[in-house]
Amino acid sequence: MKVLGIETSCDETGVAVYDTARGLLADALHSQIALHADYGGVVPELASRDHVRKLLPLARQVLDEAGVELQALDGIAYTAGPGLVGALLVGASLGRSLAFALGVPAIGVHHMEGHLLAPMLETPAPCLPFVALLVSGGHTLLVAVHAIGDYRILGDTLDDAAGEAFDKTAKLLGLDYPGGPAVAKLAESGDPARFRFPRPMTDRPGLDFSFSGLKTFTLTTARENGDDPQTRADIARAFQDAVVDTLYIKCRRALQQTGLRTLVVAGGVGANRALRARLAELEQAQGASVFYPRPEFCTDNGAMIAYAGALRLRAGQGEGLAVEVRPRWSLQELSVVA
Repeated sequence: MKVLGIETSCDETGVAVYDTARGLLADALHSQIALHADYGGVVPELASRDHVRKLLPLARQVLDEAGVELQALDGIAYTAGPGLVGALLVGASLGRSLAFALGVPAIGVHHMEGHLLAPMLETPAPCLPFVALLVSGGHTLLVAVHAIGDYRILGDTLDDAAGEAFDKTAKLLGLDYPGGPAVAKLAESGDPARFRFPRPMTDRPGLDFSFSGLKTFTLTTARENGDDPQTRADIARAFQDAVVDTLYIKCRRALQQTGLRTLVVAGGVGANRALRARLAELEQAQGASVFYPRPEFCTDNGAMIAYAGALRLRAGQGEGLAVEVRPRWSLQELSVVA
């Protein structure tokens, strides 16, 4: 089954072709970083318009690279949520229209399910069941995954997600957008012993996250200690260490509470090298196996949507003719794939 996947949930336009018999055939991504850099964050209207400009050329490109004719597609998958409503409507409108014109089924994919399943595109792939850490600009979740669609949220963010905290910290330190890579790069030259920031909500039971207070602590530290380059690097290091330690502690706790021994990490912050190095300690401490998608599939991409959509389309699921998107959508509302 050949499926075209379309991702337009936020500020990256991703398109891919996935074949259930041969695997990923082609994928392409257009990033809007340069478009939003002057504003220090995503401008929804600009994001939607750029998706309109880039989506069709990218679709033609991946079909050519995959060697697949448009008429040979067996299904269309598109991100239906969560995300920016205008951006979601661009991908959903094209996906639903293509499916109608070709007479093939279409499926609206949950964006976070795409991230959760992205490591399945790698070799070796993780085996079910497992715990998933979904950590990105808008989400920080711990999820128990027992089957495709059988998701139980163990912990959620109560305010800022980890990626959002990285972006806001970058802005207060005067770094370029996007903030995550900028803070990580600056942290490399920071002194790990100069500052110690709190590890939020690790001193109490539970698996929820809160990074808003850490962001405020970072701001206060920056105001009290000046703005010289070394101080900024030391603050970036202390902030990153606090986020990484917090995620590590919560992941270790989730594995202990569920009794599972496999951890999947996905989302943009999953590409952070300090986080990967810290989570590698779980393999020795608890005999756990940790899986990631390749770095380019940690951020939003069409391949994860094509794959997640293909699993559901192959199981006989699909959408009606209406173009519907869900800017807010819980993973726990999804149906199980038989």
